[in-house]
Amino acid sequence: MTIEIKTATLEPVRNTYANVERRFGDKPATRYQEATYDLQSETNFHYRPLWQPDLELNDTRRTAIQMADWYALKDPRQFYYGTYVQQRAKMQENAESNYAFFEKRDLARHLSEERQAEVIRYLVPLRHLEHTANLNNMYGAAYGYGTAITQALLFDGMDRLGIAQYLSRIGLILDGNSGDALAEAKQQWMEADIWQGLRALCEEMLVTEDWFEVSVAQNLVVDTLVYDLVYAQFDQYLADNGAQDVAMLTEFMQLWYKDTTRWVDAVIKTTATESEENKALLAQWIEKWRGKAAEALAPLASAMLNDEALAQSLAELDKRVAKAGIK
Repeated sequence: MTIEIKTATLEPVRNTYANVERRFGDKPATRYQEATYDLQSETNFHYRPLWQPDLELNDTRRTAIQMADWYALKDPRQFYYGTYVQQRAKMQENAESNYAFFEKRDLARHLSEERQAEVIRYLVPLRHLEHTANLNNMYGAAYGYGTAITQALLFDGMDRLGIAQYLSRIGLILDGNSGDALAEAKQQWMEADIWQGLRALCEEMLVTEDWFEVSVAQNLVVDTLVYDLVYAQFDQYLADNGAQDVAMLTEFMQLWYKDTTRWVDAVIKTTATESEENKALLAQWIEKWRGKAAEALAPLASAMLNDEALAQSLAELDKRVAKAGIK
């Protein structure tokens, strides 16, 4: 008896979803494309929002920026829920390992009282800035347009909560889990002169209506200046003055900033390339918030490092802006 085995190839009826097919053709799509493009509802809403009856629920007029296709603002990291969670889980696993090592070896006892006081005074209060960044990005996720950018803003907002928690843990490690460092850091944020400019800047960003302008102010201008001042220059200062172990606790922030910079720069560059009107508006917003942020951060930068530190951070911001083709 002979057995003849035949194989049959079944051709799929379609290779992807209809909305993705209309944009890219009937061919296998990436998970990012399927989880991103043309997902936002645009028609058939029952009611206009009661708080803004002149606008639709999802409306491009909530920002002065104009795009022919809002899905041009794609994320170069191609983050959708699955890839975002996987990538951040790896980063968190490494961060938890660093924190466990720091606590197990009790490395805090190697920090002088002066260095510990500086960390509590200059680093831990930033958790309040991260909470502001969370709200700013959530605002963009709620009122922005196009899943390509709103989902990235949502992921960024969640990242900021995580960073705020890590900053709180640094304070708890230094005060033996008493919470005294967090209380002192909050008092610094609320009352110390060096923080009041940044506090006022946070409040101004929170009441700015244009969601794209808020993103430019927070994710480009303020983040560039603060992360360069704190996680680059202040980190180097700590390393040069016997507190190099603190870098283990801030590595997550440094890796995160490098990662998110790719997305922010791509969005700014694509928006500026879209039209001369967009380019001029971005330049106007950057100049406006650059001046406000420089004024707000000057006392902090001078007290934390020196009078030249802020100029170095501003040069870093100017470099990013020029790279995006705006100036």
